[in-house]
Amino acid sequence: MTIKDRAVLVTGANRGIGQALVAEALRRGAKRVYAGTRGPLVHSDPRVTALTLDVTNAAQIQAAVERVESLDILINNAGLALYDDLTDRAAIEAHLAVNLFGTLGMSQAFVPLLTRSRGAIVNVLSVAALAALPIIPAYSISKAAAFSLSQSLRALLAGRGVSVQIVLPGPTDTEMSRGLDVPKASPASVARAIFDGVENGDEEIFPDPMSATMAESWRNGAAKAMERQNAALVQAEPIAS
Repeated sequence: MTIKDRAVLVTGANRGIGQALVAEALRRGAKRVYAGTRGPLVHSDPRVTALTLDVTNAAQIQAAVERVESLDILINNAGLALYDDLTDRAAIEAHLAVNLFGTLGMSQAFVPLLTRSRGAIVNVLSVAALAALPIIPAYSISKAAAFSLSQSLRALLAGRGVSVQIVLPGPTDTEMSRGLDVPKASPASVARAIFDGVENGDEEIFPDPMSATMAESWRNGAAKAMERQNAALVQAEPIAS
């Protein structure tokens, strides 16, 4: 899957990694980039089509589907990250609404177009999906749920020719992580690595130095082997009674 001459949709495209993904897609020669944002967006490149898109709003998702003529790559990047301590159930539900159900709603809505193009869904998650970050536990919970969702979609959509790739970035220098006093990768470098992984067909993309230290152990580990084994059940013949 090369980016050149492809149609790409990026949610959460107004800042951080999303904004960098739009710029990188254009740099790699995408023919059309749909930039989904909750507020208005003006872009100087005529290849960019702005979409008013809150991923928790079913009507806005449907309106976006009706505006997108064709699609090769859906990048579910929109996310919510707030500090909490699990004492407020509403905070957990808010994270799930964006990070889990937003990703699910977008994926379901655009599967018909992606089936037509034999395209890809790229879900931008976090290393917190694999190991919770207790200062943002609701975020960690939602990303872990989205990780499981992505694995399930990968198995269920394979027969339709739609691939599902999971991005697992570590700390990145965005507004979401302003309060973390740790080394951070730049959004531009993360966007480049994400598209490198998309073009390479990597099932999991570790797009920065911190997350890259986990790549080999994940890809060769027991959990990944079990995922492949479980995915085979989707194609398995039913057990005769």
